[in-house]
Amino acid sequence: MHDFIIYIILGLGVGIMSGFFGIGGGFILTPILMLMGFTPVLAIAISLLYTVATSLSGVVAHFRLKNIKWETAIILGISGIIATQIAHPFVLLLGRYNIENTIIPLMYLGLIIYFSISILVSKGTNPHHTFTKNKSSYFKIILIGAFAGFVSTTLGVGGGFIIVPLLMSVLSFQPKYAVGTSLLSVFMIVIVGFTSYASSTTLDYGVSLSLIIGAIVGGQLGAKVTMGYEDSQVRHFLAGLYITTGISLSLKLFHLNFIGLLLLLLYCLFMLIHFIIFRQKTPSSIM
Repeated sequence: MHDFIIYIILGLGVGIMSGFFGIGGGFILTPILMLMGFTPVLAIAISLLYTVATSLSGVVAHFRLKNIKWETAIILGISGIIATQIAHPFVLLLGRYNIENTIIPLMYLGLIIYFSISILVSKGTNPHHTFTKNKSSYFKIILIGAFAGFVSTTLGVGGGFIIVPLLMSVLSFQPKYAVGTSLLSVFMIVIVGFTSYASSTTLDYGVSLSLIIGAIVGGQLGAKVTMGYEDSQVRHFLAGLYITTGISLSLKLFHLNFIGLLLLLLYCLFMLIHFIIFRQKTPSSIM
């Protein structure tokens, strides 16, 4: 019962972050589970199942807020699904040679460094942006979706932590539309990614269910909170999350799992406290 409550609280916290940033939740959860001692393959499988719930919850919330660009989301999802079929055999190959504990954290670090820098140097987006339908834009969307799908299944993340910054930087989406569009495409991708793992991995469904219960509530709350923040604030908070996660995984490589876990949880706690305080100050803007 004690573990059940802990995982519900963890799922709630990660779900709020997922709904706020549009990152599906797995980006935060997979490192946390690995730092808690779960094997990379099991952490990935649990995170993908969790992300199915968080992304669905987020999609419902952002659908109500009219933040989803449907055509872009569907193209991202289809190209991402195709890429998942390449990623799963790749992860199993890493496990066969017992190098997943090194390769997977290093892949995280490389992506985190790139996206942290790209978000911090971004000058923002045009609030009057509309999607331009041309061959170049569609090609970019397909590439973003394929890359996100491969990384999603390889690292156990929803792919949103790739899609959101790329939609903002490459296609000039406003953060709220990038988040809503990302969540729908992530939902499509992770369903297929999880199915691949479910056939070859023994899951702890008790842990997964506990996390999902928290995620269903958290995803709705996180989506509502975005309405009260400026675009620049969302970008800076997301960059901070990436940097904190990168430092935590770096510590794991030096077998300092507890310190890395504590650092990541402290940043998430800081964000949750900030949401609560901000909501009390501006309740009309996010209700």
